[in-house]
Amino acid sequence: MSFEVKIPLFEGPFDLLLFFIERDELDIYDIPISQITANFLEYLKELEKLNIEVASEFILVAAKLMRIKSKMLLPRPQLDEDGNEIDPRDELVQHLLEYKKYKSVLTELISMESDMLLREKRGNVFKELKKLSETVNVESELQNVDLYKLLKVYQRVLKRYELEAEKPTHHVVQYPYTISEQKDFIISKVNEKQKLSFTQIIEYNPEKIGFIYNFLAILELLQLQQIAIRIGEGYNNFWIERLEKELVD
Repeated sequence: MSFEVKIPLFEGPFDLLLFFIERDELDIYDIPISQITANFLEYLKELEKLNIEVASEFILVAAKLMRIKSKMLLPRPQLDEDGNEIDPRDELVQHLLEYKKYKSVLTELISMESDMLLREKRGNVFKELKKLSETVNVESELQNVDLYKLLKVYQRVLKRYELEAEKPTHHVVQYPYTISEQKDFIISKVNEKQKLSFTQIIEYNPEKIGFIYNFLAILELLQLQQIAIRIGEGYNNFWIERLEKELVD
């Protein structure tokens, strides 16, 4: 027995983000960045499963969401010139508000355009197109076709084909890591060795993306108060230790 899964396609990444916010009744001024990021990445995974090409703007917004999430996990907040804490979500919120405003105006303009096209006073576009199609005599046009016209058409078609072939293609790569898996990995290694240096963690996953996922996992474990870190000599390394339960209480 087979079944088909259908998911909605959105006009852009901000259209998708607004959908999540309205669906879950979230406060646009206080977006739960972890939840919205997880929903966004899950949607991109579904597109990939259905062999739908993901536009570069979606990939760019996904990277920005991950960057905002990592900033919010950092223990030291950013401050402005007046010493006030800068919310990493501010820029995203402003983009969403601007997009929501233009989208509402666009919907109204489309409705007005459809209404104007149906009016007879200035001419009905659909009627004019139908009338033109009835008056065109295809056979008489073919009688005037010569070799030069055929070559010009061929040249235009060939040029269009070359432009299509040169268009950049985008591929979404599924990384073999998740934050949840790396958190479990780090906890298991700390339980096994009691104390683990960050350089040892890098040796387990030496590639760049593994380094990033492990670092984000450590930040989340620190926020959850499941581990503690101690700075090593020279500040070039730090040690990770399991935070005992009585220290948390």
